[in-house]
Amino acid sequence: MNGDRVLVARIGKPHGLRGEVTVQLHTDDPERRFAPGEVLETEATPGSGVPRQLTVRTTRDHNGTWLLGFEEIPDRTGAEGLRGTRLVVEASAVTADEDEDDAAWFEDDLVGLEVRDREGLVLGMVTGLDLGAAQDRLVIRLSDGVTAQVPFVEAIVPTVAADHVVVDAPPGLFDLFREPGA
Repeated sequence: MNGDRVLVARIGKPHGLRGEVTVQLHTDDPERRFAPGEVLETEATPGSGVPRQLTVRTTRDHNGTWLLGFEEIPDRTGAEGLRGTRLVVEASAVTADEDEDDAAWFEDDLVGLEVRDREGLVLGMVTGLDLGAAQDRLVIRLSDGVTAQVPFVEAIVPTVAADHVVVDAPPGLFDLFREPGA
């Protein structure tokens, strides 16, 4: 979380000519969260020209990719300017259902957590969450400075606690991210 705001989506590339954009979801309930008329706060680079709020005009699932259109963005040119914008809501707007243990984790809740193996050895720190079509991946900066990704599935990340995650990486997984001969 960022203060009292919760990330619900990150805007990707434009789709079509009418101002729609792809989004990486950070919510388990996109139909409710992105219903037409919903107003979402934005977090963008200062001076980018992105409005502080966007009003959802359209929402649809296009072959597994969520597309949003906004009242304030009429065309593809405007949509291009939204790339990388974070859509957030007040933390008080997150329902108890979204905050249950089996709900998806928000990236802001994971970034900064220590990464440990099953024996408690510190492996590094979580630096991000990469959302994928098939599965999400934790982005980890290992203790030796290498950035690695691990599938964010219970078999590999069995524990998410307040101050750390446990990663039970298969042998050789982290070696995939190191330079050959390093």
